[in-house]
Amino acid sequence: MKITKTNLDGCLVLEPTVFNDDRGYFFESFNVNRFDDAVGHKINFVQDNQSFSSKGVVRALHYQLGEYAQAKLVRVLNGVVLDVAVDLREGSKTFGKHFSIELSAENKKQLFIPRGFAHGFSVLSDTAEFFYKCDNYYNKQAEGGIIYSDSTLNIDWKLHKEQIKVSEKDLELPTLKNAKL
Repeated sequence: MKITKTNLDGCLVLEPTVFNDDRGYFFESFNVNRFDDAVGHKINFVQDNQSFSSKGVVRALHYQLGEYAQAKLVRVLNGVVLDVAVDLREGSKTFGKHFSIELSAENKKQLFIPRGFAHGFSVLSDTAEFFYKCDNYYNKQAEGGIIYSDSTLNIDWKLHKEQIKVSEKDLELPTLKNAKL
């Protein structure tokens, strides 16, 4: 497995070794020992989540507050998404900066997003199945979010404005400046 550091400290791209032949392919998508070595400490994933979305859907930018903060390991089972992580760690030299990467069923890349980050994605293919592991349980009272279109973040979601589909709930999220961190 190839591990690549991003411009955001602790955020990593994981690329598995894929074995292809005339029958199809095989790869190891997760190995706790290799993963913990790459991250530099033990991560105990306790919850898996999966979503299905159509082209143009933007699910963003979400995080959990305080003791309910979550680290995530994300990947795409079918389709293509633009995955985005935003550093919300106050005092971090990259606070308010983001990293984005195309994740797809074809490239099989994964993104590790540590605690202290907001996360979101946009669907670039007709449909996409998105899968992620979390190291903490979801807590509704600890929900936080930032509006996907925050001009200070200047995220290019790789979609035309008229293609974008966002939930009513996500349209009401504050800007980074006004977000509860």
